[in-house]
Amino acid sequence: MALRFLGTTSDDGDCPTLYEIDGTDEVLVQGERETDPEHLVQLRDVKPSETFVRVPRSLLTRYAPREEAPELQPFASISHLFREFRHTAWRLESRRGYASDRNSPKWQRWLNGEDITSEPANAWRENVAEQTAAGKRFERVRLVDDPPAQGQLFLLTSAPGNVAAGEDIRNLTRAEAEHLRLPDYDFWLFDSRIVARFAFDEDDTTLGVYVTEDPAEVLAACQARDAALHHAVPTAEFTERVRSKV
Repeated sequence: MALRFLGTTSDDGDCPTLYEIDGTDEVLVQGERETDPEHLVQLRDVKPSETFVRVPRSLLTRYAPREEAPELQPFASISHLFREFRHTAWRLESRRGYASDRNSPKWQRWLNGEDITSEPANAWRENVAEQTAAGKRFERVRLVDDPPAQGQLFLLTSAPGNVAAGEDIRNLTRAEAEHLRLPDYDFWLFDSRIVARFAFDEDDTTLGVYVTEDPAEVLAACQARDAALHHAVPTAEFTERVRSKV
C-alpha cells in the first residue's frame, strides 16, 4: 500500500516524519530508534515484532490526524464547492498525465498539431469567469518534470484558455517541489478549510476524492500552497522556458 507524506519537523528532510498508509486508518512514524535500556525495560506488553522510535511532540501536534480517515467519495460530490466557495479554490496537480485529458477530443486535436490555446467557453471556464468576476480566486500549481511528460506538455499548451477565463495557473519543476517537500498527491483546497484529495488508479483515472476538514490535513495543504505559490512560475513564462530548451 502507498504511503502518503503528512509532514516533518526536520529542516534537512531526513526524520522525524509522519506518513499515512493509504487505504487504512494507520499512521507510520519515522524517527530515531529508542535504544536507552532504562526506557526499554519500562515498556509494557512488547511483542517481538514491535519497535519504538522517538519523535518530538511538535510533530504529532502539527501533523497527526485528529479525525477518522475519510471515505472515498465520487468527484461529483464536491461539484457544488466550485460554485459555493467564498474566496479561494486552489489545486495542486502532481501527476505526469491524466486519463481525462487523454480521453478528451482536445487531446487528439493537439496530437494533430491543431491550435488548442483558445477554446470556446465550456461549463468549467464559464464558472471560473463567474466566480472570479465576483472577486474569488481560482488557482493551480502544476508540477512539471524535466523534460516534461506528454501529459504535462498538453496542459501547458491548453492552459491559456483557462487563464483567459480567470484562473491563475503556475508551474513548478518536480525537482523544486521535492526540495520544498511538497505533497506527491493531487488535491483541491477550498477557503483554507476543506481539502479534497484525489485517488487515481494506475491508468491515471480519477477514482474519487477524500474530503476532510481535519485541522492537520488543512494545515499541511495550506503550507504546501504557500510554498508552491511562492516558487511557482506563471504558465506563459514557464512555457517559454520549456520551449527554449527544445
